[in-house]
Amino acid sequence: MAGSATAERGARQQESSGPPLVRRLGRLGPWLGPWLGPRRLRVIIILALVVMLLGAGVVWVLYGSQWLRVQRVAVSGTSVLTPQQVREAAAVPVGSPMISVDTDAIEARLRTELPRIDSVDVVRSWPHGIGLKVTERTPVLLVQKGSKFVEVDDDGVRFATVSEAPKGVPLLEMAVSSSRSAAASLRRFGAGRLVREAVEAAGSLPAAVARDTRLVKVLSYDDISLELTGGRTVAWGSAEQGAAKGRALTALMKAAPDARHFDVSAPTAPASSGS
Repeated sequence: MAGSATAERGARQQESSGPPLVRRLGRLGPWLGPWLGPRRLRVIIILALVVMLLGAGVVWVLYGSQWLRVQRVAVSGTSVLTPQQVREAAAVPVGSPMISVDTDAIEARLRTELPRIDSVDVVRSWPHGIGLKVTERTPVLLVQKGSKFVEVDDDGVRFATVSEAPKGVPLLEMAVSSSRSAAASLRRFGAGRLVREAVEAAGSLPAAVARDTRLVKVLSYDDISLELTGGRTVAWGSAEQGAAKGRALTALMKAAPDARHFDVSAPTAPASSGS
């Protein structure tokens, strides 16, 4: 009995002495006693302090030090745009910690400020760089607006106005007539849809025909025509079956190289006329 009482008093004295963490652990109960001796507790405390110091050091390196801060902004992929235009629109916070740069916000600013940009990839190039990989929209049609030209991409998006027409890009003419069928087509599909149909038709043209195409004219959803160099014309019909129409047109032009008019609106029964 005396030995037991002496052991209990020793345990209570051990709990009441030493660092606060040791005292708290001592209160967890006698079942921890055999495992959590003073030496092991010291090791645990030291390890905990080391982890805390390492964590604080990492945070300081990422946010407080001068080692990992933005010093340069690299731009790639531009064609019409200049790298300086992209940098100005991106407004990357040079001098800020790399880890704090909001790449999504930079991408949103670029898309808003520069509609010519189709996509952009904002990447961190550790330890000091931000990379802006830009993909520009490519015009497939032009809409004349006074003395200027509005560029239209393959999604039907009007993304830029330029003073000079890019070479090799045909004009788009929305020549919806006042006929009842044309008016019904415009009401049903809307001008935006008709523009996209013209874009799809232009994208279906064989490369040799596309190079010679000067005008894509839209009269209605089912009545799209092309004007080529040399006064040649093509009745394309709707934008549907574009690949089949392209093959039929290529065959017609080989079979009748002197023809002036080609009709592939029904690609299974193409026709040519004039000479």
